[in-house]
Amino acid sequence: MNKIALKNYPMVNPTPVVIIGVVVNGKANYTTIGAFGVVCMEPVFYISLKSTHYSTVGIKESGYFSINLPSAEMVQETDYAGMVSGKSVDKSTLFTTVFEEQEEVPFIEEAPMNYICKVIQTTSIHGFEVFFGEIISTYAKGECLTEGIIDPLKVNPLLLMGMQYYNLKQPVGGVFKEGITLKRRYEVADITVNPHL
Repeated sequence: MNKIALKNYPMVNPTPVVIIGVVVNGKANYTTIGAFGVVCMEPVFYISLKSTHYSTVGIKESGYFSINLPSAEMVQETDYAGMVSGKSVDKSTLFTTVFEEQEEVPFIEEAPMNYICKVIQTTSIHGFEVFFGEIISTYAKGECLTEGIIDPLKVNPLLLMGMQYYNLKQPVGGVFKEGITLKRRYEVADITVNPHL
């Protein structure tokens, strides 16, 4: 095996950085996290925050939160939002705040993409609260679309790997497209080996 064993640290893998928006004590509060992802084929995301985070209290109280996908150009504001606590710093003016009308969930105007989520399940693990949020609204800047579809290169999401931020450079392939040649090759091989299938 031509591999080098590394320390078991979850942030070694590249992941999109997101900024969580929630109302705490009547004000919008934002915090940056790297623990975010897709759960299943249904419109559900998970986010994970320390149980002691200021935003965690707001999510538990309201049952809602926004996920804001910052662009790489927003790296300074994004990093700052994760460095300071809403307990001591008013982060409501760090971004232009827009509210989801129905649920009064704050989200960031400057972010290329925003998701409004309703908490449907919560679990605790190693001092963190993992919130599973059903997406109830999705927003994107018009300039981030190509023919009505989200264009990742126009979104230019901020990625985290280890202790560094990165951006996207170019597409390298399409999902369920790049493997078609191999799929056909293996199907032909199966027919040759198993002519009765």
